[in-house]
Amino acid sequence: QVQLVESGGGSVQPGGSLGLSCSGRIGSIYALGWYRQAPGKRREFVALITNDKGITYADSVKGRFTISRDNAKNTVFLQMNNLKPEDTAVYYCNAASVVSTTGRIGVWGQGTQVTVSS
Repeated sequence: QVQLVESGGGSVQPGGSLGLSCSGRIGSIYALGWYRQAPGKRREFVALITNDKGITYADSVKGRFTISRDNAKNTVFLQMNNLKPEDTAVYYCNAASVVSTTGRIGVWGQGTQVTVSS
């Protein structure tokens, strides 16, 4: 089974930027996505990229977050700009063979904490 490892989380002030990475044997996997879970809330979809570079974003992050993938390096990235306190959450990487934004399928990483606070 594919194992995913996220990195790059941390703390930042509102308006700041962070970049997340997720690595594993994922270069050939069709759909790679990012989800997040804030305290007391359900896990929610953030962004997804397919092997043919189809990209989908949640409305809450459009224009601020950018997802990309490097299949040769088996890595998917999430660049987060203009971060807001409401972006504070544990961010999870997901790999699945089909496109889905429900979070009900695929393999998950262990998560990385992102905290946006002044």
